[in-house]
Amino acid sequence: MRLASNVERVRERIAAAARRAGRDPGEVTLVAVAKTFPAEAAVEAYRAGVSVLGENRVQEAGPKIAAVSAILGQGAVAWHMVGHLQRNKAKHAVRLFDCIHSVDSVRLVKELEKRCAALETASGGGKCLPVLLEVNVSQEASKYGLPVDDWGQLEATVGAVLAQPHLRLQGLMTMAPVVADPEDARPYFRRLRRLRDALASRFPAADWRHLSMGMTDDFEVAVEEGATLVRIGRAIFGQRR
Repeated sequence: MRLASNVERVRERIAAAARRAGRDPGEVTLVAVAKTFPAEAAVEAYRAGVSVLGENRVQEAGPKIAAVSAILGQGAVAWHMVGHLQRNKAKHAVRLFDCIHSVDSVRLVKELEKRCAALETASGGGKCLPVLLEVNVSQEASKYGLPVDDWGQLEATVGAVLAQPHLRLQGLMTMAPVVADPEDARPYFRRLRRLRDALASRFPAADWRHLSMGMTDDFEVAVEEGATLVRIGRAIFGQRR
């Protein structure tokens, strides 16, 4: 019951933040990040109304997704890869996940395309995979992502995704710095939104629906700045083990 009440409280906070910004709360999807927690916790989150679950590591996600699917049925929940993705894990990632938030290089784009094209599906012709581009808005050396101030690299990566028949570009993702006051994260979320708008102007045919930004400590500010996907772990599942 505690997890269900946590989900309800997070949803209330998302809705309040959306209303403060004049937004429809329905525009914001909760991604419950279950990393380090067992399959049973993911199932409990689903039964509390969560429809999208996130994982940070391919190695952990594989057995967990299999266990959850065995309980709930294949496809009951959508699984999002929200952590850094190494190219040598792309083969497994395209099989496991319904969306990848952390595409950060042309080389990874090409590897994902190759693996999606090779994946057998019921309809044949490979798997079509939604992806987001991760941008290092804070410019911290400890964070992954495309450099926010390198327009040439950003354009090249967008162009690479758009050229792939099996990848579907759907927006941008970032991680704000760890700050004591959530308000201090606002400039980073605002900058990602403005970057998305600039890229949408440059590439109007692309689908720029999503901004994946905001976690337990700052998601309300992220929603106020336009987040459509918030990645919440601790506020739902509790402290990590």
